[in-house]
Amino acid sequence: MKLIIATIKPFKLEEVREALTEAGVRGMMVTEIKGFGSQSGHTEIYRGAEYAVNFVPKIKLEIVVPATMADQIVETITKTAKTGKIGDGKIFVLDVEQAMRVRTGETNEDAL
Repeated sequence: MKLIIATIKPFKLEEVREALTEAGVRGMMVTEIKGFGSQSGHTEIYRGAEYAVNFVPKIKLEIVVPATMADQIVETITKTAKTGKIGDGKIFVLDVEQAMRVRTGETNEDAL
């Protein structure tokens, strides 16, 4: 099993969710986060004053899938979340040793 952690722009969330559902993802965790990467934030003007925004709003997706699906899911996120502009996000893929569904006691891929 693989854990896919993706950060995307907030306005892309619904489009990415729909694409992942079509690709066979049955569940995910979504968190609103703030961060910065190579763009190191940006400046905005509010009531005539310019100020720095050091942390940019993002959405973090956490998805656990069978290892055989991981490449397809990464490709789906990449194609759907891409705008071609700086700050489109990052995707990380990690190994998952064990998973368990609390309600039924199912383990590993059966718990997904």
